[in-house]
Amino acid sequence: MSNVRQHLNTPSTEVLSWVEYRLRAVAIGRLALRHALTWDQAPSIEILFDGKQIIEGKATAFTNGAIEAAIIHARALLEFLGLGGEGQTKLRELSSRRKTDLGIEQFFGLSQVSIQRAAASYPGPPEEAEASLAYVIHLANKGLAHVTSSFSKHVAGSSLLEVAFRGVSALMVNNFYVPLHIEPPEFEPRGRKRVV
Repeated sequence: MSNVRQHLNTPSTEVLSWVEYRLRAVAIGRLALRHALTWDQAPSIEILFDGKQIIEGKATAFTNGAIEAAIIHARALLEFLGLGGEGQTKLRELSSRRKTDLGIEQFFGLSQVSIQRAAASYPGPPEEAEASLAYVIHLANKGLAHVTSSFSKHVAGSSLLEVAFRGVSALMVNNFYVPLHIEPPEFEPRGRKRVV
């Protein structure tokens, strides 16, 4: 991203591509997490390239990497919106940015998303919304750098991640695309309905 400090009327193609890429990564991680939350034990996986099997093993070969990537991209989008972590379950509003950072407030008519506004868009308790968004930032900053348990239905933080992945996407659509009158891209992966 180039250094942009002045107000912009419309996002460039580069910015829109950056946001779409990150939204897709979060959506794929959410899909992977949804599958992982249904397993008592990870099923086997076969990966095909042009119809030829290239990889086989456990499904965690896909799900864990996709979830970890989604955590990183969700953190980047939250920071773009103006939110940072203040611990494992508390958010903080960014008060300053580095010169090279791109933030939502740099687009004409948009402002950083407050903690209250972020939490209010969640249909459940505001504390759960804040905790889930803070948790994904915490994982991106500290959790992934250390040995962690896998993402499964037996791990308490997995439900917070699911809420955060849904929340980040909704926050981007409602606070970036809608006010700028831009049609959001189709970022949700197209899956096939199959029993796993």
